[in-house]
Amino acid sequence: MPIIKKLKIDHLLFILLFISFVATTGSLFFSEVMEFTPCSLCWYQRIAMYPLVLIFAVAFWFNDSSCLRYANPFIYIGFIISVYHNLLVHGIVPESASPCVQGVSCATTWINLFGFITIPFLSLIAFILLLITSIILNKKNKDIS
Repeated sequence: MPIIKKLKIDHLLFILLFISFVATTGSLFFSEVMEFTPCSLCWYQRIAMYPLVLIFAVAFWFNDSSCLRYANPFIYIGFIISVYHNLLVHGIVPESASPCVQGVSCATTWINLFGFITIPFLSLIAFILLLITSIILNKKNKDIS
């Protein structure tokens, strides 16, 4: 916990910007370079992730930690969708409960590294990291006020 206490607000804003930027460029790499067609749930997660890059870039530029008011809904919605997507990929939720009725199945596994790292798993990790960092930033904001 001493590392968390030493983190400043601008460090946390940079971490949020970095995570959202890496997740966004990663998703674009998979679809545009590797030519993996995103499923419906992947698109919903992208819709939640992409605006975060702009929100956190502006927040970092102006050192404005009040950005969480605008970013948190995107983080929470993306997190919920990514949890559902991972449950679907691992067969915990049946594929018949999937919103993917056209195109690529939401249970399709394009990559599988070490038996558990899939594209939905990477998205889940990104949203978990964003969630944890935003909670820490929110706590810092409350400590200051």
